[in-house]
Amino acid sequence: MTRSEQPMERREFAAQRLATEHPPVLRNPNKRVVHEIACPPGSSHGGGVVCTRWGAMPLPESFTPERGAEGVVRYDGFYDYRPALAEPGAVEWHVNFADPHLFVAYGGPLFAQDEIQVAEHPILGSLREALQAEGANTLTVERGRPTPVLVAGVERRCHVATDPNPREGRPRGLYGNEFGSAPAEAVRRATRRIDPATTTNLVAMAAPSGGYGPYSDEEIAHVLMTAFTGFRAAVQESGNGPVAIHTGFWGCGAFGGNRVLMTALQALAAGAAGVDRLVFHASGKQGAAALDDALRCLREDLGGAPIRSADLVRRIAAIGFEWGESDGN
Repeated sequence: MTRSEQPMERREFAAQRLATEHPPVLRNPNKRVVHEIACPPGSSHGGGVVCTRWGAMPLPESFTPERGAEGVVRYDGFYDYRPALAEPGAVEWHVNFADPHLFVAYGGPLFAQDEIQVAEHPILGSLREALQAEGANTLTVERGRPTPVLVAGVERRCHVATDPNPREGRPRGLYGNEFGSAPAEAVRRATRRIDPATTTNLVAMAAPSGGYGPYSDEEIAHVLMTAFTGFRAAVQESGNGPVAIHTGFWGCGAFGGNRVLMTALQALAAGAAGVDRLVFHASGKQGAAALDDALRCLREDLGGAPIRSADLVRRIAAIGFEWGESDGN
C-alpha cells in the first residue's frame, strides 16, 4: 500500500456509545417517526463503526475499458442490501450519493438517496454529530479535490418504502421533497423495522453539480478521480477477499449528471481499482438502457486495449456527453 492509498484520518467508535452520547438531531417530525420505529426505547446498538477519510489518489497510468465493463452486473431495483457475492471473505460496499458536507441534510425534510441511507442506518446521524463535536473534518470534497469518506460496520435498522402507494397514504411516494410533507401515519406505515439489524459498509463520495453543456476534460477527470479514490479505498479496507460495490446513477438526480457518462466512469474506476463486481442498481427500461449505452461506450467507443489516463479523458470528452438537469430533489 502506497502513502496515497492510506486514509488521511481514521476513527473508530463503539456503536452503543456513539448512539448514547451523540443522538441524532432530527428537526423534521417525519424523520423522528422513522427513528422511533428503527430505535425504540431500550434499543441496543451492536458492534463498532470505523470511519476513514481519504485524500484524492492519482489516477493509474492507464485504464482498460473492457475490464471495467466485464465487472458490471445489473440489478433491476434500488438498494435492498442483499449480498451479491457468496465467496468466503467477500466484502460489500454501497455508494452513498454524498453532499460535499457528509450527511449534512439527514435531520431535515429531504429524503433523497443520502438521507434515506441515514434514516435506515440511524447511527450515521450519530456519527455526524460525533465528528462535529470533535471538530473533525466532514468534507467529502476539499479545495476542489475529492476526499471520500468510508464508514464500515453500520447497522441497518429499518426499511422505508418510498414507492407511490395510494392505499398506504403515499399517492406520490415519499422520495425527495414528498417525504417532508407526507402525513406522519403514511410514513409510519411505510417504515418496517429490521430486527435483527443487518450490517452495511458505505462509500460516501460527492459527484460534481451545477454543470451545463458538454462535459470538460477537467470535469471528467474529477469524476473519474473521485470514483477511483472511493473504490480503491474500499478495496484497501476490505482485506484479501473479493470486493463488490453497489451503486447506481450517482450524481444524476439533484446534481444533474449525465446518466451514461457517470455510469461509464464508475465502471472504469471500478475496473482500475480492483473491484471484483460493480453491482449497478438501474430500475426499469430507461435505467437498463442507460447502463447498456454506458457499457457499449466502453466496449465500442473506447475499445479493449489499455489507454493512457490523459488520452482516455480526452477521448471521452470528444464523445460530447452533456450535462442534464437537476430533478429538484
